Parts: sequence; structure tokens; C-alpha cells
Amino acid sequence: MGDHGKKMGDIRAEVTVVGGGMAGLTLALALASAGLEVCVIERDDPTAWADQAFDGRVSAISAGSRRVFETLDLWRAMAAAAAPIFDIRVTDDDQPFFLHFDHGELDQGPLGHIVENRAIRAALLGAVDRCGCLALIAPRGIAAIERDATAARVILDDGRAVTAPLVVGADGRASAVRDGAGINQTQWRYGQAAIVTTVTHQRPHEGVAWERFLTPGPFAILPMTDDDAGRHRSSIVWTERGDLVPAFLDLGAADFNGALGERFGDHLGAVSASGPRWSYPLGLSLAEFYIADRLALIGDAAHAIHPIAGQGLNLGIRDAAALAEVVVDAARLGLDFGMKTVLEDYQRWRRFDIVALAGATDLLNRLFSTTFGPLRLIRGLGLAAVNRFGPARRLLMREAMGLTGDLPRLARGEAL
Repeated sequence: MGDHGKKMGDIRAEVTVVGGGMAGLTLALALASAGLEVCVIERDDPTAWADQAFDGRVSAISAGSRRVFETLDLWRAMAAAAAPIFDIRVTDDDQPFFLHFDHGELDQGPLGHIVENRAIRAALLGAVDRCGCLALIAPRGIAAIERDATAARVILDDGRAVTAPLVVGADGRASAVRDGAGINQTQWRYGQAAIVTTVTHQRPHEGVAWERFLTPGPFAILPMTDDDAGRHRSSIVWTERGDLVPAFLDLGAADFNGALGERFGDHLGAVSASGPRWSYPLGLSLAEFYIADRLALIGDAAHAIHPIAGQGLNLGIRDAAALAEVVVDAARLGLDFGMKTVLEDYQRWRRFDIVALAGATDLLNRLFSTTFGPLRLIRGLGLAAVNRFGPARRLLMREAMGLTGDLPRLARGEAL
């Protein structure tokens, strides 16, 4: 895509966002929608993200995140690639207990959507191109970040500097912004890895997502839109022991489809992998702080959780919505929004949601990966009890939809 904005010399902005991924661009567009001058620095070429052939990567977009995208006028550009989730069915291996979420109980529309990442990125990049308050500098690396009492200065690898009252780290799990600020992380690995691929199946999924808890880890079946040939598709997130994953990835098509079918079941007819296979190791990481003087963290730079609940990107979108609100409100009051005392409002707002969800996903993964008989029985009875108790079931649905707690204005469908 090349550098957007100024071609020569140093750049001044009101907020510098390091990382032009989905959370980073959402934040930048939210700030720009309120008239702030934003500069985004991305090390990769965003054109490749939007133009590439489908690579199998999708994201679960909760109802709350959809509201953010709708309010920023982003949803229309990705809606055609979004498959609604009407029901979620949770089962525990071969036990008879189950949990069923039905969107009709809440009358709030679909529980969420599964959207191809390339469609989300294309919508974001299209909005960037139309936005006069936003400069995207890419592909471009960072040499250093200097912070003092009045500004954060980001030194690019071509010698230019971007100066703003606030720099935001949206640069992923290996965040250079976070590490450069000396912010520690709590982190561990699960000994698991996720195999991700797209599958085609004979019968339509009817908007039903499945979460099957198997001994190695959860096996998720996520409904997707049909492909151009009209074939029914779902995305698979298959959690397996990390040391076994390379062998599964190396299987021939027939053997891989056989192993896949054993876990998938036959409720949608014959199933076969139709896209690339890829994998990533699973772990948890939480930054000790989400802020420092003239610095804030969002998305995977602040937290990375187990994909068991499909909430990783949604957490990042809520970060973006909350930080944008804190910054914009402070700017309208004439406050220096890069000061730590102002940014503490963002950290307090987000910490409980992040830590609670990280703890819940960690507990669920450990609980449902055990083979200890009495514990398996207890968890199965717990699933059945929640399924029968309407108020608890509806509360969990609203949590999964991102509609509980102190929601940012954007997640309520209100402009900044």
C-alpha cells in the first residue's frame, strides 16, 4: 500500500498507533471519526492482507463488536462475508450432557457472526482510504520509541519521526511497544496447538456453531458462508496436543479427512478439508499494565487468551472502543490524554473484563481436558444444570454476545 500521508519529513499527529491489524485500525478509525489526527504504522504491506486468496483465517464477531463496526460504518463492507450464528451447541465428548444457546431467547439478533479475516481487513482498509484524518504508513518498521513529559516520539526505520501526545501498542503478542516500555507479562503455554482449516460438508449448517470438548482440547465447528460454487462451509479450530500437531498437518488428504471426520461427526454429512491447514501454539499472556506515561496497549499486545470461547478479537475491539472513548472525551475537555492519570480510566475499565475472561477460558480448558472420572461427571452435570436454568443460560449468552457490563458507547451503537 505504501506510505499514506506525508512522504517526506517528520510527522505530527494526535495519536500514533503502532500496528495496523484489525484492533489497531478499528481504534484508529474510531479516533478519526471524532476528528482526531491519527497516524498508524504497520510493518507489513496491508495490500497483501486484503488482496490475498482465502487462507482459512476467520474471526468470531460478537454482537457487541458488530455494533462497533456498524457505528463506524464498517459492517456493510463485510456483511456479505459474515455468516450469522443462530445457535451454539456445547457437548462433552461422549457424555449425554449438553448446553444449547438459542438466539431466539434474547430477541437481539444473531449471537454473533463468523467473518473471513480478509473481508474484515478489506473493510478497514477501505475506510482508511476514505478518511482524511488518518495516515497509514506501511510497510514500515520502527527503530525506537522515545517518551518524555509532553510527547511520544516514534522513530521509523527510514529515519523519520512521528510525534504525538500518545502512542498505542497494537502490535500483537510480541509487542515491541510493550517490551520497549518495560511492561512485564504473566504467561504460560498449554502444551496444546490449534489446527485451523476450512471444511465443506453435504448439508447446510443452519447457522449452528458447535463446541465439542474432547480430551486433547476443544473442537470448534464455526459456520461460514457458502463458497462461490455453493458448497456449504465451516471453519474448524481443532485443539490437539502440541507434539502431535505436525503429524496431523503432514497427513495426506484421505487420512486427514478421516481423522477430521471422527471428531466432526456425521450431522452435516460427509466432510472434507477444502482450504490450507495451519496451526499455532496455545497459551495465555496478560500484560502487567495496559498503560504507561504517554502509552497504552490494546489487543494481543495487552492480552492473549485460549480460543475456547472465540473471544480474542472481540476483547481487542472492546479495548479499541474503550480507549477511543477515554481519549476523545479527554480531548473534548481540553485535557492531555497522553497523561497516565487520564489513561488510568482506560486501564480500570478494561482490566476486570480481560482478567475475568482470561481466567474463565483457562479454567474451562483445564476442566474439560481432564480424564478424571468424577470431575468429568461433575462438569457434565454442570452443563446440564445450566442448560435447564434459563436465567443462567441467558446470562451466558449475553456474555458471549458482548452485551454485558459497562459497555463503551460504540458497543452500544452510539457514536463517539
